Amino acid sequence: MYFTVTTKKKVATFISLILGVIILSTVVFSTGAHAVFSGGAVKELPVYYVKTDKKQVAISFDCAWGVDYTDKLLSVMKEHNVKSTFFMVEFWTKKHPDYVKKIFDFGHEIGTHSATHPYMSKLSESAIIKELTTSKQEIERITGRTVELFRAPYGDYNDRLIKTAKDLGLFTIQWDVDSLDWKDLSAEQIRNRVLSRVKNGSIVLFHNQGLHTHEALDSIIKGLKEKGYEIVPIGRLIYRDNYKMGADGAQIQIR
Repeated sequence: MYFTVTTKKKVATFISLILGVIILSTVVFSTGAHAVFSGGAVKELPVYYVKTDKKQVAISFDCAWGVDYTDKLLSVMKEHNVKSTFFMVEFWTKKHPDYVKKIFDFGHEIGTHSATHPYMSKLSESAIIKELTTSKQEIERITGRTVELFRAPYGDYNDRLIKTAKDLGLFTIQWDVDSLDWKDLSAEQIRNRVLSRVKNGSIVLFHNQGLHTHEALDSIIKGLKEKGYEIVPIGRLIYRDNYKMGADGAQIQIR
């Protein structure tokens, strides 16, 4: 009798575990490909990098405060036939529409970096929608190209922000390699930091107004190419569908 009861309990426990796995899997996939579980709750993540076997990386520039070195950055990338991604704040876009057009005409990809550069995790859904919509529209007005990418100011995000951005047709993009050019590192320090950290699918963060970024960029591009990397815009690097997110922000294709 005891054996029978114990066996039944084991069977019931096993069935419960199987059902739990099925339910968990259903919830994961029903919450969207960009959702992962963290601490027992579904958490939304931006794309930090792309899990890929291809030797590809993306470099990106956040634009918010000036244009002092932008021409030099564009010149270096043109010399190496490299295309990158620029994330622009709306007030920067309105102040420098000529540079928005120039960057676009050079063949670079443009995403929004918000309207006013706030900590967006502190905003309501309606405020987030306004930040993303007006900034997106201003870029599209100048370029005539639909904006599909968004980077949160300060890298600050929460579930509400990423869900809202997705509803507006935007991929939220973070980075896995921070050049720290905003700390005014020397060109050599920036170069060494980037080249020692990149891997397949990396997204590198620069700023168009970084003090020494333009000085480091030539050697960084050369170094990446020597390592066998192809440098592509973020829009070419990421998966548009059939993907899931790793707990570390890796975008992983579902085969």
